[in-house]
Amino acid sequence: MGYKVLLVEDQTIVRNGLKMMIEQDEQFSVIAEAENGEQAIVEMERHIVDIVIMDIRMPIMNGIEATRIIKKKWEKVHVLILTTFNDDEYAVQALREGADGFLLKSADADKLIKAIHSCLQGGMAIHEEVAAKMVPRLLKKSSTEHKQPFTLSERELAITKLVGEGKTNKEIAEQLYLTVGTIKNHISQILHKLELRDRTQLAIFAVKNDLA
Repeated sequence: MGYKVLLVEDQTIVRNGLKMMIEQDEQFSVIAEAENGEQAIVEMERHIVDIVIMDIRMPIMNGIEATRIIKKKWEKVHVLILTTFNDDEYAVQALREGADGFLLKSADADKLIKAIHSCLQGGMAIHEEVAAKMVPRLLKKSSTEHKQPFTLSERELAITKLVGEGKTNKEIAEQLYLTVGTIKNHISQILHKLELRDRTQLAIFAVKNDLA
């Protein structure tokens, strides 16, 4: 079964190039395209997609605002941010709005395809050039939010550690000899215990507390 992609990019030449790169993997099909965030919302209403490949700087509505709306209305849809700007501020904003990954357009086709697969499998794809700049900022914010002691079981600590290492649910399940469904349930319980919003915050929590 293939995955349906919505590609959002304001430059036609770049969008066509990205489409060719994405569809090198036969599992992916770009079924809709948009030139800005507003059009992306319209296309989301028209199509059922698995993942949105989203540019950041676009006219009318930027990718950050579009990501916020999409994750609120279609929370199960994954969003991978693509940009030419090596800017930690954009990365932080995108992830706080629920994006599943952040990749520079300088990435080659292989890295792009791997990032898409990672997002679809519940992982967090972050370009290494951006990660070095943004993680300290996320950790600083996290340190002010989670001063209370946390109590996790041995199993929950193990899962949190693996999330912090960037493992997908499937990889965690294989390593701990559990089902993917069981891992999802554990992660939901962990998020509730720690009062965290999503997997991204959990990964940052793991790093901050030296679990990863």
